[in-house]
Amino acid sequence: MDDTLNRRAFLGAGAAAAVTAAAPAAAQAPAAEAPSLRGRSVLITGTSSGFGHLGALHYARLGAKVIATMRNMPRPEAQALMDAARSERLDLHVVEIDVQSDRSVASGVSEAQRLAGGAIDVLVNNAGIPYTGPVELQDMAATQAMFDTNVLGYHRMARAVLPAMRAKRSGLIINVSSQLGRMVIPFGGVYSATKYAVEALSEQMAYELAPRGIEVTIIQPGGYPTDIWDNRIRLTRELLARTPDALEAGYPEFQLRESSLGGSTDPADVPRAIAEIIAMPAGTRPLRRAVHPGPKPHEAINRVSAEVQRQVLGRGPYAPWAEAVLG
Repeated sequence: MDDTLNRRAFLGAGAAAAVTAAAPAAAQAPAAEAPSLRGRSVLITGTSSGFGHLGALHYARLGAKVIATMRNMPRPEAQALMDAARSERLDLHVVEIDVQSDRSVASGVSEAQRLAGGAIDVLVNNAGIPYTGPVELQDMAATQAMFDTNVLGYHRMARAVLPAMRAKRSGLIINVSSQLGRMVIPFGGVYSATKYAVEALSEQMAYELAPRGIEVTIIQPGGYPTDIWDNRIRLTRELLARTPDALEAGYPEFQLRESSLGGSTDPADVPRAIAEIIAMPAGTRPLRRAVHPGPKPHEAINRVSAEVQRQVLGRGPYAPWAEAVLG
């Protein structure tokens, strides 16, 4: 296979044609703030609040069939989405999925595929939980909870949707990472480690899935004022309450910030960016998209990483895969 092969060609004419047929306006028009997502099925995790909740409504309002998922149903957040679907006549369905459970993921994805009438077009892995504090203070319960949700949850969901996507030879997986998946701030705890894992897992999948007609995009949000910060405060308080005083005293510099972060930024930036990427023609979507109106210092790391990957993979059997993913 020619090393100069571009990503769209690598996905194959069939996959590109299928996407164009599903949403001709979105495929032929330049990127816009509100592209049409008609004809797309979107399965998204973690829709009880934040980017997930906003995204479920946004994609449905743009015409997608949305399967919004969350755990611990029934709950008011699920009812709010169902009420919005009824009042606005949206093609939006709510399905219970706990991404920490193999059984729940298998059952929920099966139901989502039934609702979609086959393979899911787009999986948005969004569910996540945060703790902060010194790494030494992050006990195994906190560490396992974060990895099980933020990393293994993404893995479980991808493994559940991929067989049908591969059979169809088309699909898109969008994994929500963070600026903290590329850089580290002291006392960020193990959260950054989970997001670094998401970055590596996603990029590896991108190379492996490109010859199968499936794309992977990593979203890297900066700080936004969503409920994740309230959850961070609650979870970290619980962690500190079970931390021995002598251990906590070893890090006098750490103070739990009790306010939400993100200032006055608009969390809807993230669903808007995701919708734009979904609407792009197959083979043209970026591997990574940094999303924030302010500074994005990690973009320098993205550029260096891409160049290193080109050098490592560019002269061997994986060269077409690197070209397809990195351009």
